[in-house]
Amino acid sequence: MPNAVLRYLSHPQVQIDPDVEITQWPLNAVGQSRISALAAVATDRLSDTVAVYSSPERKARDAAAPIARALGLDMRIAADGYENDRSSTGFLPPSEFEEVADAFFGNPKESIRGWERAVDAQSRILGSVKHALREAPEGDVLIVGHGAVGTLLFCAAKGYPITRTYDQGPGGGGNLLMFDRETLEINTEWEPLESHFSL
Repeated sequence: MPNAVLRYLSHPQVQIDPDVEITQWPLNAVGQSRISALAAVATDRLSDTVAVYSSPERKARDAAAPIARALGLDMRIAADGYENDRSSTGFLPPSEFEEVADAFFGNPKESIRGWERAVDAQSRILGSVKHALREAPEGDVLIVGHGAVGTLLFCAAKGYPITRTYDQGPGGGGNLLMFDRETLEINTEWEPLESHFSL
């Protein structure tokens, strides 16, 4: 019998609104459509999933809830599963955001413009995942979260220094990482949900 797995899914595309707090951004029409396609096949492609967790942020909850519902499971909240804290700057125009994100990954022990340090975000997301896995029943687990902390989780699992080299890249999210649930060993890099689930 194969080992149980942890799937870490970054939320797909969001409705960006500079006047709304980042943590409250919903999925946009494209993001909703991608999640609907996954939810439609969830009972087949995620049949061994025993627990679905979400970051507290709305965009992650918007992605996790339809999948949990399709599986007949309650969506659980991973309290410390949120994205790296960028509240000090709030919304940044895309080009400026990319510059600050590069600095965030490139200087992990420094707070860039008041952002949470990458080393702290990595410790937090690793603790959040381990807590979820301790409390979940035996079987596969799905956690819906975010790209930056997902990349920090990847680096931790691989034993790599923090780097943006393994970021999920452009495209707006909706990508998966696969881990062995017991050991957190990872043998994948980010993969679009459509590829992973053959949608």
